[in-house]
Amino acid sequence: MSRYRGPRLRIVRRLGELPGLTRKSARRAYPPGQHGQNRKKRSEYAIRLEEKQKLRMNYGLTEKQMLRYVRKARRVAGSTGQVLLQLLEMRLDNTVFRMGMAPTIPAARQLVNHGHVTVNGKPVDIASYQCRPGEEVAVRNREVSKKLVEANLQYPGLANLPSHLEFDKTKLSGKVNSVIEREWVALQVNELLVVEYYSRQA
Repeated sequence: MSRYRGPRLRIVRRLGELPGLTRKSARRAYPPGQHGQNRKKRSEYAIRLEEKQKLRMNYGLTEKQMLRYVRKARRVAGSTGQVLLQLLEMRLDNTVFRMGMAPTIPAARQLVNHGHVTVNGKPVDIASYQCRPGEEVAVRNREVSKKLVEANLQYPGLANLPSHLEFDKTKLSGKVNSVIEREWVALQVNELLVVEYYSRQA
């Protein structure tokens, strides 16, 4: 079982706010566990590892998938860290989440996996599908799908729709206008440390 299925607030307490993982906020500000309140100096490796875990947990990726994205980002011209964030943000499950169709990324992944979402009019059930500018992401024309999304739209995970997306709540369809810009990434993360972590692993 490679995907994390344990208590989500435990992860939030350890890594800080993860808007894609859960909408709940932890009551305790210190990390979980017996030694959670003990302040100890963290090594540089521990800091890089924590940033990597933030990305993994927020987007719900396995270590293998994460490594694949890092390698893909390295092959693209430009800042590897920024490209990595763009690749993760342009995933279909994340796009569905950012449009407000689901309260969290795991919920958005379930919507996609269960065939409730279409891309350019065709059902797509692959959560890792990379959305491209010009593509239309919509709710499948079925009563079950529409009811699910309409209920989710009452309580969106994030209040602001990023500038690269547009969404029509009456038609339950949206459009990807461009690739996301760095300032619209909701997760507080230092992507350079993530790239550094993997450069030392390779």
